[in-house]
Amino acid sequence: MTDYELKYTPGPTYAEMENPGKLPANVREAALRARANELDALNLFNITWRGPNLKPRYVVLPKALTRTKANIIVLTACSFPSGSHKVGPAYATMAEAEATGCVTHDMTIIGPSTGNFGIGTAYISRLKGFKSIVVMPEGMSAERYERIRKYGGDLILTPGSESDVILVLERVVEFKHDPTKLVLGQFELLPNYRFHRLTTGQAAIEAASEVGNGRIAAFVSAPGSAGTIAAADAVKEKYADAAVVAVEPKECSTLTNGGMGTHRIEGIGDKMVTLIHNVLNTDYVLAVHDDDTVKGLRVFHQAGAEGLSRICGAKIDGSRPKNDLCFNCEELADCGEFDLYRKCFGISSICNIMGAIRTAHYLGLGEDDNVVTIATDGFDRYPSVMADLERRTDGPIDDARLTQWYEEIFCRWDPKDFLDVRPKEQKERLFRMKEETWLRFEYSKEYLDRMKSQAFWDEEFAKIPAMDAAIAELRERSGMWPPPGV
Repeated sequence: MTDYELKYTPGPTYAEMENPGKLPANVREAALRARANELDALNLFNITWRGPNLKPRYVVLPKALTRTKANIIVLTACSFPSGSHKVGPAYATMAEAEATGCVTHDMTIIGPSTGNFGIGTAYISRLKGFKSIVVMPEGMSAERYERIRKYGGDLILTPGSESDVILVLERVVEFKHDPTKLVLGQFELLPNYRFHRLTTGQAAIEAASEVGNGRIAAFVSAPGSAGTIAAADAVKEKYADAAVVAVEPKECSTLTNGGMGTHRIEGIGDKMVTLIHNVLNTDYVLAVHDDDTVKGLRVFHQAGAEGLSRICGAKIDGSRPKNDLCFNCEELADCGEFDLYRKCFGISSICNIMGAIRTAHYLGLGEDDNVVTIATDGFDRYPSVMADLERRTDGPIDDARLTQWYEEIFCRWDPKDFLDVRPKEQKERLFRMKEETWLRFEYSKEYLDRMKSQAFWDEEFAKIPAMDAAIAELRERSGMWPPPGV
């Protein structure tokens, strides 16, 4: 047994993250108990979209709020350990490296990020007993830095803000050739793609199966690393006619027209076509104003059920039965639905919801049609951003202001904000943009050309069973299965 195996902390396979019901019953029960202590390593087995009842966690927004005929279904990611689904790709990348013998116990884990993936990297490293360094822009929310430090991660801050991720990648290059470092490259490594195509894709499909006509008419996601939008491959595989919409800031309209501006939507709009973005399955790009997402978050967070009822001009029932949408958050166990929205929606969540609403209008979807999107993280990462909004706003943020913002943000849309990227020339443009970025970072033209075929992505996805077998074998070989504490 190697030194690394003696120090190994076991975690789930891909199949167990997609459906934790596949775990041994005693492991599953111990993991659920571990939610009371966020730093218990058994929480690795809580990396899943599913609650204790094994159903995906999601909400269907009231039509009085969305003013759409279609159903807007939102998968809620604040249920994940560390508070965002980005912990999943961080774990998957680490688990594949461990299972293939690429990790030694004295390594430092490097997480290039603009926030949530970095938080996930620090969290996974803490649970597995590694040092971590998160490389991210200096202009992100203070809460992101605080959470990374809470999990014991160190920070290297690069100039700029959300849209300056290229500088992060340039800083990380030097670590790739350092044998004492392991880079969890969310923008380029395929475990991110595999995690979302399997787990997020299946969660979206199953959530929609319980709503409306049971199908997915559209899947909407704002790309950052473009991991989450990999769920579109699963959606397209089941519903070939489903539309896939990538949302980006107008202020950084890279996918739309090569725009490279600075913006306020943390977690998306990174001035590039990421390596793991399968642009073959993106049908439309939608541009939204960045500050609308910040104002939209304020509308949800400040108004509550009663306020939203006034704003929407229709009674919205904010009550719901006992739920389990949030991780380690007992105060939400019996709360109203809109209290959940206040806790479980962050800025990119609002961006995705705006995109889903506008997509429903743009496609002319009917009453039984379903649009699925993602709430990436919760409000806990944005109090400082809300304080900045108050400083920038002329006058009080009262009911009149909230009503104005609601009408402007959620009830108005312009079809000119959509770009159809299905034509061949649009795909070729996006491929050229990908090449312009990634040839600089040691990827070959041959490798990039392979990504122009769906067969490449299907072959990468098909590696999951072998990876799962390797993860399971390492667990057994280490003598850490079942895990300590079970």
